[in-house]
Amino acid sequence: MSELLNFHIYNFMLVFLRLGSALAFMPGFTTSYINMRQRLSIAVAIAIALIPFLQSYFPPIPQDSASFIRMISFEILVGVFLGMLMQFLYAALSLAGSFAAQAIGFANAQIFDPTFQNQSVVIETFLSLIAITIIFITDLHHLMLSAVIDSYNLFPVGANLPVDDFSNFLSQTLNKSFIMGFKIGAPFIAFTIIFYTGMGLLSRLMPQLNIFFLSLPLQIYLGLGLLLITTPMMIVWFTKYFEDGLMQFIK
Repeated sequence: MSELLNFHIYNFMLVFLRLGSALAFMPGFTTSYINMRQRLSIAVAIAIALIPFLQSYFPPIPQDSASFIRMISFEILVGVFLGMLMQFLYAALSLAGSFAAQAIGFANAQIFDPTFQNQSVVIETFLSLIAITIIFITDLHHLMLSAVIDSYNLFPVGANLPVDDFSNFLSQTLNKSFIMGFKIGAPFIAFTIIFYTGMGLLSRLMPQLNIFFLSLPLQIYLGLGLLLITTPMMIVWFTKYFEDGLMQFIK
């Protein structure tokens, strides 16, 4: 009975460490509305439910403490890697929101962002909350959990930790997210160039006109109109990018 109990505790720890580490960084689960106790309860409940399905991936209980500590560290680092990867994928929309705020003139209008738990631009927070809502409505959070579960095929328990591969993949993902954020925010970049070019020409043609008094409300109205038109397209594009990024870890 003691050996059986130790075996079940050992299996639970292996699942909980990887899953809990990933949940600590997953978009949607790191918001300020979900406290640490709730995150812990979610991780424990999911880990208990997954133990029967993942037992074939677990090696025997190590006999020495050094191997056991090494295995625990491996599970934690794999979970952190998966959670950070999802956070990097999510950062693409944050960059697009920054471009939109600069174009509209709301760059200094900041509000608390519950997704990243810091002060951010109001447009960025607006798009972030929409994206989190869409992720949970379309069950993409199930895909995030599936990526963690299927990671046992890519990163077997007790294997050597591919630190170089982790760092290279995270840097490539961050680079792709920057490019995707630039693409999503491209309408606002074009709007900024066209608007300021037009205002510059107008100030040359009519020097007596107070261009700053005219341009600010016009910039806000036109920018908000562009945001209203492009938001659905931006969210759809981001959702497809986020889904494709997660599908790399699902068999």
